Formats: sequence, structure tokens, C-alpha cells
Amino acid sequence: MTQAKTIIITGATSGIGQATALLAASHGHRVVLAARKEADLQATAAVIHQAGGQAIFKATDVSNRAEVQALIDFALAEYGRIDVLDLNAGVMSFAPMNEGRVDEWEKMIDINVKGVLYGLAAAIPVMEKQQGGQIIATDSTAGHQVGQNNTVYASTKFSVRAIMDGVRAEEADAHIRTMMVSPAFVKTGFFADQRNANLESVPKLRPEDIAASVVFAIEQPANVDINEIVLRPTL
Repeated sequence: MTQAKTIIITGATSGIGQATALLAASHGHRVVLAARKEADLQATAAVIHQAGGQAIFKATDVSNRAEVQALIDFALAEYGRIDVLDLNAGVMSFAPMNEGRVDEWEKMIDINVKGVLYGLAAAIPVMEKQQGGQIIATDSTAGHQVGQNNTVYASTKFSVRAIMDGVRAEEADAHIRTMMVSPAFVKTGFFADQRNANLESVPKLRPEDIAASVVFAIEQPANVDINEIVLRPTL
């Protein structure tokens, strides 16, 4: 059986993050849930506790550097080490560039890019001191190919790939593993927006599919570093 690990998951109360938290806890890992809404965190933790798992939580806005640092400090104080940081929180907005949805662009940059950077800034010193750890980021197939109407979203995901590749190279001596999980469309609340109604019939993955890949990577032996998993639905 895989040794239990302490896993911090951002965006842990819905979609991929919640599915990953539930699966990781069911495998005996200690999960630290992070998201903005306290009530949603309590509800997700309650589900884990009822199933006999271990979970603690801290309300966190990943676009706020101080809150991300407080999350890392909280997990470290509770469990004494951080084995995995799963930087899953993200937002997605599709629209043509000529609509000039600057507020949406800024939100995607703040959460998808700065949120990852803030997590790295807080966690890397801890993992260097431990001489080990794993950092996971939820990327996207949009980080491999830009499509119509998703230019800014894709740019944030290309950024995540660059950041994670850099961390892998820079932190090799500290035995910090990095992994990106890059899914195509996943069944989430994104498709409830009428602007995205034209994508309703596109084949989609389930959050549980991505969660299975993340937990698989987490449970690999220390000599195995899975750097990226790309998932697409079967056509």
C-alpha cells in the first residue's frame, strides 16, 4: 500500500479539485482543502470525514499571495510536512478578443498564472528544506493549442507549462517532482453559461477521470517523475 501523503488541493470544492480530494482521501492520504467559500469547504470535508478519511480546510483566494502563504503555513503546522501541492484552482472564459473582456482576462491571469506562482513561492522553500515533494498543476489541452475564442485562457495555460517545466529543471537537486495534468473539456459549471451553449454537444471528460490520473501520479515511487498526462475523451 502507498504511504499516506499530505496533499494540499486548491479549487477543492468542485469539479476536478473536489474529485481529486475525495479520491485521494479514499486512498488514505491526508488532504488539505482550499477554496474561497468556507461553507463549500465544510461540506466537502464532511463527505470525506463521513467516509472515514482525513481532511482539514482553509478558505483561500489563490489570487491573494498572503492567503496562499497562510494556506501553506496552516498545512505545515498541522501535519509537519507537505508532500504534494496540487495547484488546481482555475477559471476559464471564452470570447473573441475583439469583445475586449479585459476584466475576464485579468481574472484568468490572476488565478491561473499568479495563483500558481504564489503557490510555488510558498511551497518551494518548504520542499527544499524537506529535500522532496511534488507539485502538480492543472493545465489544459489549451496549453498545447490555441483555439478560436480562447486566446487569453490558452495563454495562461501555456504559461503554466513554461512555469512547471522551469521548476522541474531548477528543483531537481531538491528532489521536487512536477506534474501537469492537461485535460480537454471536462463536465463542469463552465458549460452552464449560455455563451458556451454551442459547446454542449462536444465530448467531455468527467472530473473523476482527471482525479484518477492525478492520484496515479502521486502514488508513483520516488524514482518515477511523471511530468505530464494529457487526457481527451474517446471519440
